[in-house]
Amino acid sequence: MAAIRETVEISRRPEEVFAYLDDLARHGEWQEQIVAVRVETEGPTRVGSRATDTRAMGGREQHVTYEVTKHDPPRSFAFRGLNGPIRPVGEGSVEPLDDGSRSRVTIELDFEGHGVGKLLLPLVRAQARKQVPKDQQRLKERLESGGA
Repeated sequence: MAAIRETVEISRRPEEVFAYLDDLARHGEWQEQIVAVRVETEGPTRVGSRATDTRAMGGREQHVTYEVTKHDPPRSFAFRGLNGPIRPVGEGSVEPLDDGSRSRVTIELDFEGHGVGKLLLPLVRAQARKQVPKDQQRLKERLESGGA
């Protein structure tokens, strides 16, 4: 079971929500800590696609490269971090609501610690528990305002 599981309902069709989530270059628009994204693979997002996020965390910038491990548009996706002492592992799903006119987005997230990262896992999980709901609210606001 994931350490963090958050759900938000969005007044947009599942296909539209998934398309926005699927655009790796736009993750910084709704994830507050991301200051830059570099998509590493060309073409549409698929299993094996990679991107590197630059995140402002704890007063410094950290680069996290992640890979898409599951890609089932417009319903679900998964990813895993490939580098660093703390690596995210997550899944997301987009469920239709109200005959497909609205969506429920669920994000499940945990972290793997490597080396010294094992000691930092409790702190990272605590921070993520605070941040993920904020990011989901930003996602909702962005999509419902027509900004995506």
